[in-house]
Amino acid sequence: MDLRQTFSNSNVLITGGLGFIGSTVAYALVNLGARVTLMDSLIPDYGGNLFNVDGIKDKIVINITDVRDKNSIRYLVQGQDYLFNLAGTLSHIDSMQDPYTDLEINCTSQLSILEACRHNNLKIKIIFSGTRGQYGRAKYLPVDEKHPMEPIDVNGINNIAGESYHMLYNNVYGIRACSLRMTNTFGPRHQMRHGKQGYLNWFIRQAMEDKPITIYGDGSQLRDFNYIDDVVDALLAAAVKEEANGQVYNLGSGNSISVLESARAVVRAVGKGSIKHVEFPPDKKKIDVNDYYADYGKIHTALGWKPCVSFEEGLRRTVEYYRQYRHHYWS
Repeated sequence: MDLRQTFSNSNVLITGGLGFIGSTVAYALVNLGARVTLMDSLIPDYGGNLFNVDGIKDKIVINITDVRDKNSIRYLVQGQDYLFNLAGTLSHIDSMQDPYTDLEINCTSQLSILEACRHNNLKIKIIFSGTRGQYGRAKYLPVDEKHPMEPIDVNGINNIAGESYHMLYNNVYGIRACSLRMTNTFGPRHQMRHGKQGYLNWFIRQAMEDKPITIYGDGSQLRDFNYIDDVVDALLAAAVKEEANGQVYNLGSGNSISVLESARAVVRAVGKGSIKHVEFPPDKKKIDVNDYYADYGKIHTALGWKPCVSFEEGLRRTVEYYRQYRHHYWS
């Protein structure tokens, strides 16, 4: 399908639009000729950054508001053809320490968004960002979409609920919706303030500052990663394909790498840094998923998507970006 023909002159709303994934989706859509509106709360620790859209700021509309604001949502969904629903809290630790905020953003607000669409825009197509955290600890590998969902933190539970609301409104009200359960996404424009939204960005910052990268335990836990451009391709494919409606899809890489090996790869890519092993903190150990990597066969079969950027190439591009723009992300 010709993406330019589909998105040209279309109206697109992106929640979490100034964040890592949202801003990268915005660049792609602007290049495809879409009229893009970004919605973001710019809460400091959540990753929103105005510099993320510096290259397209004169071609988009930015609305600084929170997904918890029902009145803003009711207004913003009107007239939109697509909604990339990417706003959410991602920290597993934060969800355990402040479960109510996680509930408000990842669950209650999702219902508000869907209700706003039901009453104001039934024709919209919604692409929801799910997470590997919905599965909890893997009972078998690779994890496919039939794997039981038994999350080990509040964030995973609330994401299940948010996704389930989208599937329900697709099936009952005909609001076209689908969900992509993402694994570890990395690349340029990711926040670099902390490591609570994925450890790889924090490893990169530590190495770039020539500080030791902290590994909990022996670092043998397996993970898979997707470079941001591949994730954006998946989101766009899910938006334009009608067969995606009512479906959930795993993203993945087809390859797994241990936490320790990913740290070593970061040190190689940066050209400095070191690795330090410490005992696993009890609070983090309780919500660690051990080994996880996904089977992305369903989305490949249905939508033709597959990852194209290798972990090593993605790291090279990411490090190059932060070498050039680190002053916009470090503070």
